[in-house]
Amino acid sequence: MPDRVFGPAYRVTTVAILTLVSLIAFEALATATAMPVAATALGGVGSYGLAFASYFATSLIGVVVAGGWTDARGPRTPVLAALALFTLGLLVAGTATTFPVLLAGRAVSGLGGGLLSVSIYVVVADVYPQHLQPRAFGALSAAWVLPGIIGPAVAGWVATHVSWRAVFLGVLPFAALLVPVLLPRLRSVPAQDGDRHRIVDGRLGRGVLLAVGALALQTGVDAGAPLAWVLVPAGGLLVLVALPGLVPAGALRLRRGLPALVAVRALFTGTFAGTEAFVPLMLIAHRGITPALAGAALTTGTLGWSMGSWLQGSGRVPVQRTTLLSLAGVVLGLGVLGLAVTPLGAVPAWLVPVAWIVAATGMGTGMSSMNVLMLRLSPPGEEGRSSSSLQLGDALGSLLGIGVAGALFSAAHAAAGQATPYVLVWGVLGLAGLTASLVARRVRPARGALLSGADPGLDPVQPGR
Repeated sequence: MPDRVFGPAYRVTTVAILTLVSLIAFEALATATAMPVAATALGGVGSYGLAFASYFATSLIGVVVAGGWTDARGPRTPVLAALALFTLGLLVAGTATTFPVLLAGRAVSGLGGGLLSVSIYVVVADVYPQHLQPRAFGALSAAWVLPGIIGPAVAGWVATHVSWRAVFLGVLPFAALLVPVLLPRLRSVPAQDGDRHRIVDGRLGRGVLLAVGALALQTGVDAGAPLAWVLVPAGGLLVLVALPGLVPAGALRLRRGLPALVAVRALFTGTFAGTEAFVPLMLIAHRGITPALAGAALTTGTLGWSMGSWLQGSGRVPVQRTTLLSLAGVVLGLGVLGLAVTPLGAVPAWLVPVAWIVAATGMGTGMSSMNVLMLRLSPPGEEGRSSSSLQLGDALGSLLGIGVAGALFSAAHAAAGQATPYVLVWGVLGLAGLTASLVARRVRPARGALLSGADPGLDPVQPGR
């Protein structure tokens, strides 16, 4: 039996999905770098945040739709549709002559990105045997390393010396080349009675409601009082109304198994995203570091994430996977708490990348482990819906983490010294990471609760057999 993700049976598929993830990573990092130039050129600086919020909101809809679609039809059609939407959005954004048109392109790309994020998980479930799935997810995380290192620099140079449009349009040929490579290797499931209903059931309406609520939350946090007094409660209410039909029952109550896993995912991503948002700001505005060096400090996180992901798939940590997830939460929390002391003047600034590598290592270990556990805990044939739930936890956790961090920072910044806001934000988020470690213990199902297979909590992290 082939026992390597780059073995003869899996090599082409592995290279194809790694290339696809690398393109998504490069697009995310490159457009973030080029967006200030694009917004200035199109007169959209005043609405700058919408360029990211529009992508985020429609990606939630894509995540919801992909869950039922991949379960009913397999990943072939969703992946092709996702690639088409993703590239169409890049084309619209790259040729936009007004800022609203660029926003429309970002929204279309977001829909495709949401579809892709779930569909790739289903491809891993379909193509690789269980013992290779941890290594496959580790390789997918590693695919972010090169874009994380060169993406911002290349995009900045292209936007400055060529055109910001080239940043968007330059990805298109590579995306098109992936179609003939991926197509023969994606499973296509014949439609069954009721499958169409499974795709367009009430989840779609709830997904739209969730996207609107999330957009309202983010807009309210950014706008501040008095608009926040209306938008934040309204957005929160919409999110609470939409969530019960989109995540496993009991997720908000931390019920054992998959529901608890979705909650852990939200805690991990909320901790990391909220922390990351303030690292460059602290280095540049508070410690007087140049933007280039601040960007380099963030790059170390990419290396730490990749190292953690490799660790969970290497078989070098002989512990149960749920235990590894709990340990990852401890590492993440301690890394963020380490950052909390770096705004103090007596602490050297070079400790920032050190603490950030620690936090990112916990994040990489935990995220890849959660991907593996999700496939172990999913009912047969429902990997798509389970992936969708995990991705929703991902997105909402990031949103809430950044929102909470922003609210804490604003409150402390108005009433305290320069170091205090950063210490408060990272102190609270570090505790959230440690809380994720505790909740991770509930991911292991109660005895006899599994539908099939071995208890993933008893499945040691080990290389392929």
